[in-house]
Amino acid sequence: MKSNTSVLLSIVIAIVGFAVIKLSGLTIDGAFLFAIGALASGIAVQFIGTKKSVSPKKEVSEADFTTTTLYVGNLPYRANEMAIRSLFSEHGQVISVRLMKDKHTGKRRGFGFVEMPEKDAKNAINALNEFEFQERSLKVREANERTPQAEPTPESDQSL
Repeated sequence: MKSNTSVLLSIVIAIVGFAVIKLSGLTIDGAFLFAIGALASGIAVQFIGTKKSVSPKKEVSEADFTTTTLYVGNLPYRANEMAIRSLFSEHGQVISVRLMKDKHTGKRRGFGFVEMPEKDAKNAINALNEFEFQERSLKVREANERTPQAEPTPESDQSL
């Protein structure tokens, strides 16, 4: 259906282009050449679109590999996500970078988390733990799993 639409669209463009050029007073040769060009480009677009759909590119999904979240401590306060992504990407694929900020002031807290494929994370830990970055010695290790915090009960709030 898509290929038929692109051919019909190229024919319509060719007819409209021919009519516009003819009404503008140009010779029939200019209008004819435009129409031929529009038809040829429509056929080329159809051919390229068909060729791409024959062999779709396989996308890598998260299910293809296990990820590990790394804790990165002793970060310089001026370091941003791009600087950390760049540093860690030298040792493997970086999926995400999250630098923690104080929720009241918005200033960085000096630590963050980097998510990487498991095989790359081990390389990054070995290479970057105790690494000197912007005059600070980084602390890099596998992050602990986040445990849900229990909500305070009314009994625990009362003093005895």
